[in-house]
Amino acid sequence: MTLASLAARNLLRNKVRTSLTLLGVAVAVVTFLLLRTVVAAWTGGAEFAAKDRLVTRHKVTFVMPLPKRYIEDIRAMPGVKASTYCNWFGGKDPKHEREFFGQFACDDGYFDVMSEQQVSPEELAAYKADRTGAIIGESLAHVMGWKVGEVVNLETGIYPADTPWTFTIRGTYRATSRNVDKSSFFFHWDYLNQALPEARRDTIGWTISRVDDPARTAEIGVAIDRAFDDKDTQTLSQDEHTFQASFLAGFSAVLHAFDAISLAILLIMTLILGNTIAMGVRERTQEFATMRAIGFMPAHLRWFVVGEAGVLGLFGGALGVAIAFPLIQGMLGRFLEENMGNIFPVFRLPFGATVAALGLAVALGVAAALLPARTAARVKVTDALRKLA
Repeated sequence: MTLASLAARNLLRNKVRTSLTLLGVAVAVVTFLLLRTVVAAWTGGAEFAAKDRLVTRHKVTFVMPLPKRYIEDIRAMPGVKASTYCNWFGGKDPKHEREFFGQFACDDGYFDVMSEQQVSPEELAAYKADRTGAIIGESLAHVMGWKVGEVVNLETGIYPADTPWTFTIRGTYRATSRNVDKSSFFFHWDYLNQALPEARRDTIGWTISRVDDPARTAEIGVAIDRAFDDKDTQTLSQDEHTFQASFLAGFSAVLHAFDAISLAILLIMTLILGNTIAMGVRERTQEFATMRAIGFMPAHLRWFVVGEAGVLGLFGGALGVAIAFPLIQGMLGRFLEENMGNIFPVFRLPFGATVAALGLAVALGVAAALLPARTAARVKVTDALRKLA
């Protein structure tokens, strides 16, 4: 019989208390993992951004347009392999007013630059041949129930019209990268431009360029911006990672709040474990005195209490991971990817967070036991046995 096995056996002495403690730790671990998964899914787009792509927008703000003629200058820049452009449409389907999804008016070279969004050659050809054609993500098609060949009407306050904008779905795209939204709606920029008043025509929201050398992405971006420094409209070019991270900056308060809640969850887990261990130590004062009387040293008692807390944290953490994996990976993740793919293209439990949760459950259990272990090691044999007598 070792101290570790004795500590493990002692957990079964009060099965109700141990069960409730394990459940409390498991709930804390599940909550911690859910929060870390949300943060990882939210920031995953920036982490997996392509290193050879540049986004060029208005220098002042993303919502201000650029002259369309800029695209030719960008395509002529040394180091730029291909470049495309888009406008944000900001529409809604009147039949699905609560469903949000991104709509983009792009030129025909968009899917060449954004190669992670793959469309079959047949559907891409049909899309290019139809002025009102549209390509949508597989997740969006699933959520909205749209099929290839179906006519869709969208309304927007950015580009108001007397009648809804009409599109015909000509294909769906499949995402091959973790940073790609599976719920977007793409249509022809020419279709939008030709329907606008003269004063609003020939402007674009931003450009996306592919460069020939990822190591020179920043250098090429600086060269693009320098080319427009003396123009009426200046630009700001960023690599895709920086561009996506700039969007996340607007949600920094939310992400910081998630971090703070994660720390609070860990504190609660420590208090749960500490309370359980402290109660057990108080109840076994005479038992510890007896162990000291038959030859156990104070260090043995400290290791006994710490080992019990470590085992409790390990089993509680393992139970939490066992619950979190099917809940997050199978049920919640699949639902969010299919219904909120524009926000969470990939919602999967990060392996690093899982390992961290197990390690923290054990480490915090040990930390919570330090004070009770010190109390157990300092028990006076004569006082404890006198109470027993």
